[in-house]
Amino acid sequence: MRANLESDEVRRVVLNTSVRSFAFWMVLVVAVVLIWNFSTQFQTGDNAVSFSEFVRMVDAGQVENVTLTGNEVTGSTTSGESFRTFAPPQYEGLVNKLVERDVAVSAREATGSPWATLLYTWAPILLILGFWIFFMRQVQSGGNKALSFGKSRAKLSSSTQKKATFKDVAGVDEAKEELLEIIDFLREPQKYQKLGGRIPKGVLLMGAPGTGKTLLARAVAGEANVPFFSISGSDFVEMFVGVGASRVRDLFEQGKKNAPCIVFIDE
Repeated sequence: MRANLESDEVRRVVLNTSVRSFAFWMVLVVAVVLIWNFSTQFQTGDNAVSFSEFVRMVDAGQVENVTLTGNEVTGSTTSGESFRTFAPPQYEGLVNKLVERDVAVSAREATGSPWATLLYTWAPILLILGFWIFFMRQVQSGGNKALSFGKSRAKLSSSTQKKATFKDVAGVDEAKEELLEIIDFLREPQKYQKLGGRIPKGVLLMGAPGTGKTLLARAVAGEANVPFFSISGSDFVEMFVGVGASRVRDLFEQGKKNAPCIVFIDE
């Protein structure tokens, strides 16, 4: 039992680590591409001028030609030097001003950085593909654990494990006497069913932690020689709606397939 719990815990840790690692690298790649795109899009070189300086150059007749690409303004001066600036969207009279000064004006459709276009086009596809590859690896390495999210996590005692009996339980004689009838029913259910008897739906074991409730339940299963399922109540609690109820249904489906048996829910 301890080995099963430890192996499950190891698989959970590995799965959580893999998810965090995958998410970290995907976010890092996207962030690097975006930062590089914005830095190259808005970087300023030696030929960059302020918009007010550009207006002054136009008024002074120092601008020969201009190319408008969205808000970006590029061109060359009468002396052959190139320049680049950005026009504010509120400045609506720029084209008229350039025409009045006999500046050759051309326009191009504003296109984003090829890296940005590539990122926006392929990023969703790559994310979906990466998630699918990651999901399939987890399915292959985890024994289809990813597909059994709503399955019960109850542990079934192996037939090779040593079965506990009342001889292994010290004290609690009154509790043992109360459970003898259930043991007899599990051994010979037909005898009680002929008389119309029904086994109790459940037994509530109360006591402080460490007083032997789990051992007593295992002893009942051992005395009756029936399968023993054990699960913690916290395994039914999940952040997703419906998962807990699905695990409860699956647990009792397993119990019905192995009837008669004992299902022990701890805490």
